[in-house]
Amino acid sequence: MHHHVCARAWLLAAAIAAVLAPAGALAAPQLSGRVTFRILPTAPTSGHNRHYRGNRSPLAPSPLVKLPVGAVKPRGWVLRQLQLEADGMVGRLAEISPWLKFEGSAWASPTGEGANGWEELPYWLRGFVDLGGVLDDPSIQKEGRRWVDAILASQRPDGYFGPESNRAWPDLWPNMLALYALRSHHEVTRDPRVIPFMLRYYRWQTTLPFERLLPDSWQKWRGGDSLDILHWLYNETGQKWLLEQARVNHERTADWTGGIPTWHGVNVAQGFREPAQFWQQARDPRYLSATYRNYDTVRAQYGEVPGGLFGADEVARPGYTGPRQGAETCTMVEMMFSHEILTAITGDPLWADRCEEIAFNSLPAAMTADLRGLHYLTAPNQVRLDRASKAPMIMNGGDMFSYSPFEQYRCCQHNVAFGWPYYAEYQWMATPGDGLAAVLYGPSEVTARVADGTSVTIREETEYPFDDTIVLTVRPDAPARFPLTLRIPAWCDSPRLEVNGEGYALTRSRDAAADARAALFTPDRGAGGWVVVKRAWGHGDTVRLTLPMRVRVKEWARNRGAVSVHRGPLTYALRIGERWAPYGANERWPGFEVFATTPWNYGLEVDPRSAEPAVQVVRKPGALAAQPFTLADAPIELRVAARRIPDWTLEPNGLVGEVQPGPIRSAASVEQVTLVPMGCARLRVSAFPRVSDGPEARDWGPQVRATASQTWISDTLAALCDGTLPRNSADASVPRFTWYDHLGTAEWVEYAWATPRKLAWSEVFWFDDRPSGGQCRAPASWKLSWWDGQAWRPVPGASSYGVERDGMNRVTFGEVETARLRLEAQLRPGFSGGILEWRVGP
Repeated sequence: MHHHVCARAWLLAAAIAAVLAPAGALAAPQLSGRVTFRILPTAPTSGHNRHYRGNRSPLAPSPLVKLPVGAVKPRGWVLRQLQLEADGMVGRLAEISPWLKFEGSAWASPTGEGANGWEELPYWLRGFVDLGGVLDDPSIQKEGRRWVDAILASQRPDGYFGPESNRAWPDLWPNMLALYALRSHHEVTRDPRVIPFMLRYYRWQTTLPFERLLPDSWQKWRGGDSLDILHWLYNETGQKWLLEQARVNHERTADWTGGIPTWHGVNVAQGFREPAQFWQQARDPRYLSATYRNYDTVRAQYGEVPGGLFGADEVARPGYTGPRQGAETCTMVEMMFSHEILTAITGDPLWADRCEEIAFNSLPAAMTADLRGLHYLTAPNQVRLDRASKAPMIMNGGDMFSYSPFEQYRCCQHNVAFGWPYYAEYQWMATPGDGLAAVLYGPSEVTARVADGTSVTIREETEYPFDDTIVLTVRPDAPARFPLTLRIPAWCDSPRLEVNGEGYALTRSRDAAADARAALFTPDRGAGGWVVVKRAWGHGDTVRLTLPMRVRVKEWARNRGAVSVHRGPLTYALRIGERWAPYGANERWPGFEVFATTPWNYGLEVDPRSAEPAVQVVRKPGALAAQPFTLADAPIELRVAARRIPDWTLEPNGLVGEVQPGPIRSAASVEQVTLVPMGCARLRVSAFPRVSDGPEARDWGPQVRATASQTWISDTLAALCDGTLPRNSADASVPRFTWYDHLGTAEWVEYAWATPRKLAWSEVFWFDDRPSGGQCRAPASWKLSWWDGQAWRPVPGASSYGVERDGMNRVTFGEVETARLRLEAQLRPGFSGGILEWRVGP
């Protein structure tokens, strides 16, 4: 669920209850029923953790501290994702990826000479190393160690490491990824080579002239990754020069503090957090606010859709904002990591909510259920996953939708590796006061040091996000008093807490220190926060946290009034029958196209204003499936009234038609349709039109097929009749159609309908990109012709054909009844032309 941030608003919340027990008590005493636990808006920062290093001074105190790789052992469905990853594409990627061949690789060479020296190997390695550490898998650890040893052996006398091909520019982006793999390796092994290696490398960076440090491209947009490593290295060593290098790194990174410097999807997912990272060092709340602003800006313009992401397939484009626009799989895992980092930096639970939103609703559908293939783009509405190009409605041409394990999805093929391992690692974190926090929920077990050094194991038993109950069993080696912190998601307005079977009240009373910290973040987004239970814990103590999940209907007012249905952290999508069609010559690693076998063009008959929408919740009997993110094993289903919208169809290229503004009038009979968790649905409609018989309802727009003599690759025929009126003829914020790169020629564009209709007028808003220096102008002249069933005829009695800029040029004519209308334009000599909107009517 997406929540907007309002400037200078307070986080809703509360505070903590401290319950004392005698030191050395053999069993923890029962809590008093008179105790009230309060919900803190942000995780506490007072005190420090003696066992896990957070931020050193002068960096801002760490409210949450990441535990070493391996401290958290996933269980249940989370473990199954990692096992499938290990047995599937990620674990066996060397079999099929040419970029992971050790022999001849520039990453395996002591001098950096060789092939394949860019991002692919380190993309994969940072996830692969963590996968081996989280699973404690010797074979994965052995293969990862081979690459790590080679990278460590590649450092030159001046401190540079890695492929020599990246040095001249220099392009430091691939090395940022490699440093993450080395950091995780250090957490698992405490390898004494890693810290000196990193120090020598960053000393080398200090010798670069400013203009050669992060000069451009990915490294400049994604400099926050290097900043993350620099702060970690400072916390490990205390060497102050690293903070100076961190400051320079921030200054040389693209300016995310001042706005959004790039709309490339993956760049946004990695870069938007950089100001908050630097806030730790600058301690100026304006940097922190910039990250919140960046997130809200992106979601408001391109993310008014369910699933936690935004439409950038591959670059977010003005006018392409609907639920059929996709997000790269790379964007998903990078956005999850940004949310994980921001949870630790700020202690704001909203970032953990946002991480779960992507992990549960978007990431599973980006891959096949056995994690042996993925696709480049996943969209909230996506009803055919074939190999046909969907450009220009989707930015890139070619196959963007089918599932494949091969290099056609080169970056995502390697980068997906770290999504689930990092999620597992961040499920639990250390807190000030030598405690632990349950951050991202799911079945797991954590073993860590608490209190005065006592080892404790906490087992988390839950079927979350499909169920609302989380049971923690605490097993310290000896009784120990420490704070146990539990996240309350913002969507839950009535959480319940029990300790050793006794229930306690939860309130949202004010706490001055907590509110002062929350004021830095300027949000006011519901009931979310943290509950801190501080007591003497004995072996076998239990905590039961219940997070009731009510059904909510969200109306996306800024995206055509589409509606989506949510329950707890899950969004629900229409159950669509699937036909999986394999392709490719490799039987061990097939690709798949997926086609719908049941209708998908439904609108929902729901009231988004209702506190109790008419939706039935059905839980499947039996235990949760080992892999619940499949259509067959979806554990929760919703039943809701809906009607077919016959005019909602596929585009000619197979892309789902865009949702039209509702509510929509439909003459179809009411049906009960089934919704399943969005992450279970590879074919999905999750942003629905709303249907109604009320006076505000409108007909679905006429379905028209547009063709043209020429369409520029970056433009779209859909712009002709998308209902978006531009500000002026040079408006670059809306979709456009052009005949570019044809200059001075006679061109045409045509509308065709399934059945004839009466027409008597037409109006055109020309595209003319003056004064930008472009080559499009309003045409020299134009005319309209209609098809009489056998031949084209000029429309009778036409008024003047206008070629004015910045407005509609309307022509009227004697009424004709036709299934085809053609606009023929003579372009100006030396120029092309285009149309921003073309309307016709009776």
